[in-house]
Amino acid sequence: MTTVTPTTDTPAPATSLQGVVRLDDWGVIAAQGEDAASFLHGQLTQDLLLQRADEARLVAYCNPKGRMLFTAIAVQRDGQILLCAPRERIAPTVKRLAMFVLRAKVRLADASEQWALWGAAGDAVPAALPSPWWAVWRDGERLWVRLPAGAGVSRALLVQPADLAAPAGGALDPAHWRWLDVMSGVAHVTDPVVEAFVPQMLNYESVGGVNFKKGCYPGQEVVARSQFRGTLKRRAYLAHADGPLAAGQEIFHPADPEQPAGVVAQAAPNPAGGWNAIVSLQISAADGQALTAGGPQGAALRLLPLPYELLQDV
Repeated sequence: MTTVTPTTDTPAPATSLQGVVRLDDWGVIAAQGEDAASFLHGQLTQDLLLQRADEARLVAYCNPKGRMLFTAIAVQRDGQILLCAPRERIAPTVKRLAMFVLRAKVRLADASEQWALWGAAGDAVPAALPSPWWAVWRDGERLWVRLPAGAGVSRALLVQPADLAAPAGGALDPAHWRWLDVMSGVAHVTDPVVEAFVPQMLNYESVGGVNFKKGCYPGQEVVARSQFRGTLKRRAYLAHADGPLAAGQEIFHPADPEQPAGVVAQAAPNPAGGWNAIVSLQISAADGQALTAGGPQGAALRLLPLPYELLQDV
């Protein structure tokens, strides 16, 4: 049985968790051409052929073993598909995807200089943006995407041309945005955890990141087998520690202190003290016993409730 401890973390004052922040550590891959949607549909975990202009897609790009190389939020804009993702993964992903274009009529490019990405939290999220996760609202040249809330705070991603003025709203501390991102429970792949997870190890099937009814993509058989044959042994959890945490850091359980029971996927300092993280952990290790990060004698971890339910039947 999975055991978690209800959080007693005291969040930062609500006023400090509102505003807008430019996401300079994120970038954009642009896919253009008449085959853009069909090409990406055959490479990513979500259905891009049926994607509407008023919805975004959370997607993953996997290797043939189903391990995640890249994650992104995909939006449509003026005949293009824009993949918004951690900037450090943009160049290697463009290079790898380009290897498989062959005769497809699609052009892939790092468009990070052409597009500005902003995060909005609290009252800076437009009231006109529909409430379901991944809903899109277009306001002139701006595309707003509803993101999962973090610590109960509403959030949105703004995609706009780089030369457009900053959106309205007070300044949000980038560190607070990163914490809210962690508290949403939806992790993105960065360099330290490339190929560390199949999508379900980050709960992607429960947060809109996998479509099990679409056609093949790299790693699809492994992802489907993990889902339907009961072979999944790891899940993503929220956690808190008093000491620093970092993506790629190993997690240990007292039952086997020589072997890691999990790994930190994403982490950020908590404005009220300590650190929070999304950890991918063996389900059997979420049993209420002491967990530590970095080694058997490392910082103690406390598991927290996820802000969403895991899907049992997809």
